[in-house]
Amino acid sequence: MKQLRDFTMARVALGRAGNSVPVREMLAFQLAHARARDAVYCPFDAARLAAQTNGICVHSAAHDRAQYLRRPDLGRQLDAESRVRIAALKSACDAVFVICDGLSALAVDQSAAELITAVKPRLDAWTIAPVVVCEQGRVGVGDEIGEAMGAALAVVLIGERPGLSAADSMGIYLTWAPRPGRTDAERNCISNIHPEGLSTGAAAELLLFLMNESRARQLSGVPLKAPLIQSSTGVKLESSASRTI
Repeated sequence: MKQLRDFTMARVALGRAGNSVPVREMLAFQLAHARARDAVYCPFDAARLAAQTNGICVHSAAHDRAQYLRRPDLGRQLDAESRVRIAALKSACDAVFVICDGLSALAVDQSAAELITAVKPRLDAWTIAPVVVCEQGRVGVGDEIGEAMGAALAVVLIGERPGLSAADSMGIYLTWAPRPGRTDAERNCISNIHPEGLSTGAAAELLLFLMNESRARQLSGVPLKAPLIQSSTGVKLESSASRTI
């Protein structure tokens, strides 16, 4: 059973101490749980991330973290001031990158700027709108931002819900012809981007593939599939980009 631990971060083959688990494993569980809780409330330095990506800062209709957690719908909308600011930037463009803190600001602080820096130079045939950094944002806010900016494709980078194996995992969501009301079946997702999961480099390659395919076929979601990728263990895995959220 211990050999399973070479292939998964799941808590398997923990051993026993009488009728319980070893103290070391219990402490590791408590630490992972604390890190997951901390990730949800980790402060988001939107201004710093905007400076790193030459972007602009906006805010969702959720005024603070408590409201964001209680009202997911408000995280999918811009507040009034941000809506005016985004509307002023409207112009026909091929894509807009939107960075949201989501449920782990730590994840986007760690990976978002690096990924965008890796991808944008390889989109020389694309017209890219300014990067938008949205505080207290959820995936759906990219639909409103994309439509308001006249983007054909919205690419949302967001901190994923932290778990007991990773508190710093980032996800990327692509939506062709973004507009409020788009369903999850109309998006593609690349998930589990963090140091112990999908690398930033591998995620960048998948993102470029999906962006080019989405523009060529003018769609996203269920009909758009990603190729197999090579994992760090050498096992070929199908990317989560081929599924919907």
